[in-house]
Amino acid sequence: MKRRIDFMRESPARQLSKPQPIAIIRDMPRRKYDLGRDGLWRLVLSLAVPTALAQAVNVLYAIVDRMFIGHIAGYGDIALAGVGVAAPIATFISSFATLIGMGGAPIMAMCEGHGDHETAERTVTTGFYLLLISSAILTPVFLIFRDPILMAFGASAATLPHASEYLGWYLLGTPFALLSGGLNSFVINQGMSKKGMVSVLTGAVMNIILDPVFIFTLSMGVKGAAIATVISQMASMAVSIAALRQQDTAIRLRFRGFLPRQVSKIIKFGLSSFIIISTDSVLLIVLNAMLQRYGGPDMGDILITCSTIVQSYHILVTYPMGGMTAGCQGLVSYNYGAGYTDRVRKSISNLQVLITSYTIAMTVFTIFGSHLFARLFTSDPYILGLSARYMIIFESMVIPLSFQYVNVDMMTALGQIHISLPLSLLRKISFMVASIILPMAFAAEAAFLAEPISDILSCTVGTIVVRRSLGPILERRKKEGLHI
Repeated sequence: MKRRIDFMRESPARQLSKPQPIAIIRDMPRRKYDLGRDGLWRLVLSLAVPTALAQAVNVLYAIVDRMFIGHIAGYGDIALAGVGVAAPIATFISSFATLIGMGGAPIMAMCEGHGDHETAERTVTTGFYLLLISSAILTPVFLIFRDPILMAFGASAATLPHASEYLGWYLLGTPFALLSGGLNSFVINQGMSKKGMVSVLTGAVMNIILDPVFIFTLSMGVKGAAIATVISQMASMAVSIAALRQQDTAIRLRFRGFLPRQVSKIIKFGLSSFIIISTDSVLLIVLNAMLQRYGGPDMGDILITCSTIVQSYHILVTYPMGGMTAGCQGLVSYNYGAGYTDRVRKSISNLQVLITSYTIAMTVFTIFGSHLFARLFTSDPYILGLSARYMIIFESMVIPLSFQYVNVDMMTALGQIHISLPLSLLRKISFMVASIILPMAFAAEAAFLAEPISDILSCTVGTIVVRRSLGPILERRKKEGLHI
């Protein structure tokens, strides 16, 4: 069947920057969503909601493991603390998928919006091979040094065996974890948010099914949870590759056309998002180490168990926010590349309304539902009460945090890394300083105040900076054309 070519009217900004005319692109399938013309509220909802749901489902990779592990008879709480120490390291490794996926996908979308279809496809190919190279480097390094790393980052003699076993088996699936996460960004940024959701949903459902089988039926414990995760990530990877290889996909993965000059650009674009995810992991490692040190032999492991439950809830709150901003990055990048600056501004405003509404709802749930969530992980009344209290403290400034997510990810979508990167670093540095100083000055549990302090500070500074910067950025795009 002959495919239709979706011609696009040139804006004055497009004529100024002299892109390759879209009319010469052959055999290009029509998009389901026209990112340059469809109604913006329809686009924001159509792109943000499925990716938010996909990320909410993606959280199940982590918290389902922890829920089942926490209820293992006899040693569930200690095993949960062990996995809590290993989890930030696993997340740090997975953050390289964010570096490459969220770095390459906006470039792909900009090139497509600007009319350079060949470079858009070669960017996908380049991202694919960078993900493979990253996994080949990271896997042996962390396998060899995992025990010393775990001990340095909060494991005790009691929790190390569980942490090491979980991380060791998880590392064997690093290629699947990176490819599934990284390639999904290239799927979503083409406007195929539902296919991106299917990819994540496939893995999450498999994990839910396989976890009890491996952990309890086959009596594999912590090792079984890690193996179930690896198999699930393999399934997600397969779905993402299939989506990028289908004939009706606008920008396909070709397995050829690696573009060396795009490597530094991909890293540059993905760096702020990478810092958000990777330093989240580093900061959780610091938090666990401080809880272990200042909690002492009596409370150290208990506080890390509570922290594992709190962090499970935190990613349930924040991953959908990241999904919303990731889903709309392609929309903003595409219209910026096309020169439709009014649509860029309105897209960002609509996204902010959506994501702030979500955080208001999650704040209400946190206040009234924290005990219910904690019960998923433990039946110990003492740990349950502490975890619920720390959850409310930790998430108390999540509404201001919504502005930080939009500020950073939308500046990244516009290629303004010199703005998004410092804003990312501000939040991370303030969290680290607070998580170190507060336990030293007061008590170990004061470390949980580090999150709300960093949230309100980064929101205030970031909103001021972005409000002053966005107008001049869009005005330069009109006058000077596109520069990637």
